[in-house]
Amino acid sequence: MLIRVLFIYIVLTVSTHALHEHTFAVWELKEQLQMLYINMWELLLQLEYVTPAQRSIVYQEIEVIQQQIQHTIDLIIQHDQTQHP
Repeated sequence: MLIRVLFIYIVLTVSTHALHEHTFAVWELKEQLQMLYINMWELLLQLEYVTPAQRSIVYQEIEVIQQQIQHTIDLIIQHDQTQHP
C-alpha cells in the first residue's frame, strides 16, 4: 500500500511540474483552441441551412473565429519559444 501511495505521489509531482513553467497556461490555450475548432465546425455546418440574408452574418462569425484561432496558436507558440529558446 505504501508503494502505491508513493508511486501516485511521484506521478502527481512529475505531472504537476512537467518540466515546463507554463504547463497549465499551455493546457488552457490548447483547450481554448479545441473549443474554437468546435465553434468553427458548428458555423460551417450552419452554412448548410441558413438563409441568404443570414449567410453574411455567419461569414463574419467565421472570420472572428479564424482570428481567435490564429491568436491562440500564436500564444501557444510564444509559450513554447520561451520554454525552448
